[in-house]
Amino acid sequence: MKEIRYLKGVTTLQHLPERCVGCRMCEKVCPHQVFKIENRKASLVDPDGCMECGACVINCQSEAIMVDPGVGCAAYIISVWINGKENATCDCGC
Repeated sequence: MKEIRYLKGVTTLQHLPERCVGCRMCEKVCPHQVFKIENRKASLVDPDGCMECGACVINCQSEAIMVDPGVGCAAYIISVWINGKENATCDCGC
């Protein structure tokens, strides 16, 4: 979902590839295709697409992913969907 963005480089998403066991859950549950499995490990291919929902963290059995859910752009993205880009607001402090 390359068209959904807020600000570059503000996501709190962190991926620790050395912990990854290649279970594919992050790739399956991410609504914005932020992860891709390459060489039997997850790769973070689109960090700016992360809306910090936390689905990847909850489903990562090896604790290879960390994020502060809802801290970054998620509130803004939802506001854009509801109010349109010209009327969107963000109260998250970012």
